[in-house]
Amino acid sequence: MDNFNNQQYVHARPVETAGSGEMVRRFMLAVYNWMTLGLGLTAVVAFGVGRTSLVELIFTVPGLFWGIIIVQFLVVLGMSFLMNKIPAVVAVGLFFLYAFLTGITFSVLFLVYTQSSIAFTFFTCAAMFGGISIFGYITKMDLTRFGGFLMMGLFGLIIASVVNIFLHSSTVYWLTSYVGVIIFVGLTAWDTQRIKKMGMFMDSNSEDGKKAAIFGALMLYLDFVNLFLYLLRFMGGRKS
Repeated sequence: MDNFNNQQYVHARPVETAGSGEMVRRFMLAVYNWMTLGLGLTAVVAFGVGRTSLVELIFTVPGLFWGIIIVQFLVVLGMSFLMNKIPAVVAVGLFFLYAFLTGITFSVLFLVYTQSSIAFTFFTCAAMFGGISIFGYITKMDLTRFGGFLMMGLFGLIIASVVNIFLHSSTVYWLTSYVGVIIFVGLTAWDTQRIKKMGMFMDSNSEDGKKAAIFGALMLYLDFVNLFLYLLRFMGGRKS
């Protein structure tokens, strides 16, 4: 997903007010607004589908659940590698499509966890995410040096999680749960600082600025939902 950052939109020529606090604040506000709308759509879809028999169909029909996962993956790849070429309205559509599909896949959580524990974990995650993102926004520390370690940790986490599908090890499960929370806490702060730096070169009202805001919203959206999933392993009350 660094493709978008490292190409046209990072070395774009700064506008006259580039680097001003007001321009960065407007850009970050746009990012947070899009992210919040995406999370809201995901929550509504997940809750709505989770209260119907459709959720059992999604979970039990062979290939349907994983088919949706594959489509989600393709949407993220498309947004990452084609963002420079597509208009802002298409980027918005793809972002909300991803949020909608995530809501469908998250609906299966209602088959495993109680509604109250899901809601409690969501609001706990929101509070944690908000505090971490604020830190990433206001800190004077350069978090760039931590990016490589976080990405290596993320790849290791993915590999360990895939391997554990076959091992069924409770030790690996809980270890990856703790590590997952730590990694996505770090990624939230790191991504927030990266997006803030991007905002120094972006007019949020321009076509490029709108696409950059959508891309930033996607980055933070992914951090939030993954942090939520790992927290749910600890805080989720399983149905008997």
